[in-house]
Amino acid sequence: MSSAADGRHEPLAPPRANAYRDTWATGAIEQPVGKEIAVSGWAHRRRDHGGLVFIDLRDRSGVLQIVFHPEHAAEAHEQAGSLRAEDVVSVRGKLVRRSDETINPNLPTGHLELQANELTILARSETPPFQVDDDGHVDESLRLKHRYLDLRRGTIAPIIALRHRVIQKMREVLNERDFLEVETPNLTRPTPEGARDYLVPSRVRPGNWYALPQSPQLYKQLLMMGGIERYYQIARCFRDEDLRADRQPEFTQLDIEMSFVEGEDVIEVTEAVLSAVLAEGGIHVETPFQRMCYAEAMGRFGSDSPDLRYGLEIVNLDKVFAGSEFKVFASVLSGGGTVRAINAGARELSRADLDELTEFVRGHGAGGLVWAFVEEDGGWRSPIAKFLSDQERADAVAATGAQTGDLLLAVADTDVHTAATALGALRRNLADRFELVQPGDHRLVWVVDFPMLEWNEGEKRWDPLHHPFTAPRGDLSDPATLMSDAYDIVMDGWEIGGGSLRINDPVVQHKILEVIGIDAAEAQERFGFLLEALKYGAPPHGGLALGLDRLVALIAGADSIRDAIAFPKSATGADPLTGAPAGVDERQIRDLHLVSTAPPPVAADASAAGPDSEAPDASDLGASGADPKV
Repeated sequence: MSSAADGRHEPLAPPRANAYRDTWATGAIEQPVGKEIAVSGWAHRRRDHGGLVFIDLRDRSGVLQIVFHPEHAAEAHEQAGSLRAEDVVSVRGKLVRRSDETINPNLPTGHLELQANELTILARSETPPFQVDDDGHVDESLRLKHRYLDLRRGTIAPIIALRHRVIQKMREVLNERDFLEVETPNLTRPTPEGARDYLVPSRVRPGNWYALPQSPQLYKQLLMMGGIERYYQIARCFRDEDLRADRQPEFTQLDIEMSFVEGEDVIEVTEAVLSAVLAEGGIHVETPFQRMCYAEAMGRFGSDSPDLRYGLEIVNLDKVFAGSEFKVFASVLSGGGTVRAINAGARELSRADLDELTEFVRGHGAGGLVWAFVEEDGGWRSPIAKFLSDQERADAVAATGAQTGDLLLAVADTDVHTAATALGALRRNLADRFELVQPGDHRLVWVVDFPMLEWNEGEKRWDPLHHPFTAPRGDLSDPATLMSDAYDIVMDGWEIGGGSLRINDPVVQHKILEVIGIDAAEAQERFGFLLEALKYGAPPHGGLALGLDRLVALIAGADSIRDAIAFPKSATGADPLTGAPAGVDERQIRDLHLVSTAPPPVAADASAAGPDSEAPDASDLGASGADPKV
């Protein structure tokens, strides 16, 4: 199988000439035929053709073919015969043009080869645990354990290079707009970000703890109060939570904050950054991006991160079945619930397939799934067809725009949110099942007009939908009606960023904290420093964070955000490369004034739950592998 590394061509500035190299492998195309050059890298492949030995030399830029002639350079030819895959070599020779019949059109350097004069073997390699020159499937646990080898393959290294260019482009756009790059602490105190903190015990202050930041939220607000006015940071963030698909315990985000702004100002800057970043990856988009209110997103797509690349929109059938004698629908609607459906189009699914979809929506909280195939005479092939009137069936067909042969899939539930989200998950399932997304199709949309709070039935309290520092809109005395000045940016069904205008009035901030159950004493204990700062003239301010890992993975078309991170963790939070997390020396524990009650530590083992393990509710993940709403 051909490796993607073969065709990789990363334009690089010429290296400083030294004893190892004066030209990158693909830099050979910029040199005249007949010139003597020196290249260095890894032996990607070796081929013996009679008396000739060929190796493909791979460096960061790509691949160049080297040919060793026994009569031209006998010593180098003899050495080349002993080369094995991944040996590190330096070769000096004359650049020659290949004969027409040997040109490789799949390589940027395919019309050239280096006729070796000298070969220096710099390091030998043992047989790798997987083939580096083959981009076929390799178990991800094995890849992560030997990540340094995985990075040499043609799939990961180009994404790491793309990540670098994305970050540089972010800096370029923001620097042009007078933002200052400011670092904020990684050792801080716990703040309410919606997940558990990673805690760090203090040796010099026994019994006290630092927390690693889930985001720089409060610090960037303090920077606005400090008069910085325009801040950004490529920020490392940490969340100690149960891992799901494409979620990492540590992640990176572009953090932005601005003073004396309205939401439109933050959105304009974000669109400028994203347009430039996407163009860097060959994706060209028009601004301004589409906008959609939260209620519309949930109603049409069953998600606050709607994927607009395909149809399958959710249709409300409450009016169609308002007077239905079908007991399931009647009971749900009389209890304040809803009946909603998706027209899946002309699909041929077996009963086993339909049962599988039913179990799928049940896994997302729905009680079940109603299915019906629309027949030529307007009838339905469905278990519930006999319980519905001709008019009800006709009205449902009209409401969903169904044609003969189309499959209707409906959920009835007393909880409106559950019905919407279950169908939203089903919509994504169908898109994957029937391959409805066209390659190269990308859609971005702003989701705006979020509710400020949501009722937590289990805890009997109001929780902020974003965070408690988001500026509210509406009557503070009626929490159920409050809206927020918040906005999320969604790409291809993944939330890649989110932000809001912030509260700059200490009275309003205290009131919001009180509504969510944080009294004055607790507020002062947890983030009194912010409340104190608000007393001294806080400007109107707002910001946003973009999930860098997810954004890079989407641009690259990668299957996982792990491919966009140089050294990622597995889905269990383990690092198969280093064995972290690991036990520590008893003395270190004593120095921190701690006593361990845990059983003896065991080595981290990714095989117990492979990197692709995922929790049942992985469908609601944010863009960066963690919720980037800040």
